[in-house]
Parts: sequence; structure tokens; C-alpha cells
Amino acid sequence: MACASSKPADERAVSSRSDCISQPSIRGYTVLDESNLLVTTSGRRKYHVVLQRRAYGLRSSWGIGFKGPTTGRICAAFGEVFFDGHYDNASVRIAAIRALDSEDEEDLLIQFGKKKPEIEHTPAPQEVTGAEVEELDPAADD
Repeated sequence: MACASSKPADERAVSSRSDCISQPSIRGYTVLDESNLLVTTSGRRKYHVVLQRRAYGLRSSWGIGFKGPTTGRICAAFGEVFFDGHYDNASVRIAAIRALDSEDEEDLLIQFGKKKPEIEHTPAPQEVTGAEVEELDPAADD
């Protein structure tokens, strides 16, 4: 269960306890930026995965894979993201994994510019000083 916090989503992921993902359950991912992924697993569960360093080219990569210890679970500090089919088999260690509820997922997508907020808050109108209106006497024109 995630709790509300005033910290940005990526800070919450790094500072909170880290969840693990069953490797066979991974169904897809969305690249948020070079160090943040949104991973989808079976059952439509979503996870925010934060990498320990930027993975340049992640946005344009044909595919990525996940590898972890022999347990079949991908966990922070032990799991890695690797570039599938990359010429040097580069990989980046995972710093944090956090399970998301639907609200956390939406906040994350908005934060990384992948989704627009449903409700845009318009600022309240403010009084303008110094812009006084003078009424003209229509009888003065005659």
C-alpha cells in the first residue's frame, strides 16, 4: 500500500522500501526518461523502476530486458535492466522499485509529461489597481 507524500514520485521511490517484481510476470514497460521506467506486469499491476544512473539511448532502444538473481525476482540493488540486442550487452543496476496504485501511476505519468492532468486549475482573478474607468456624460456631446 502506498502512502501519500509531498515528495516527488521519484524521491518517494528511492526513499521508501523497495518492492520486487516476478520476472516472468513482466508484460511491458514505458520509458519515462533515461532513468525511470513504468513496468506493467500480469494482472495489470504497475511499478515505478528507478535506475541507479541514466541509461542514455533508453528511449530509442529497440527493447530492454530485466535480469536478476536466479530466484526469478527483480529487486532493487540486485536487479538490472539490459539493452536487448545491444552490441555490448550494456546493463544498468536498478536503484528502486515501487508498486503503484492507479493514482500514483497517473501522478507519475503527469510528472514525466506522458499525460495531461484531467483538471487544469485556473488562477483566481485578481483585482487590478490603477485602471479606473471614467464614465462620459452622453449629454456633453450635444
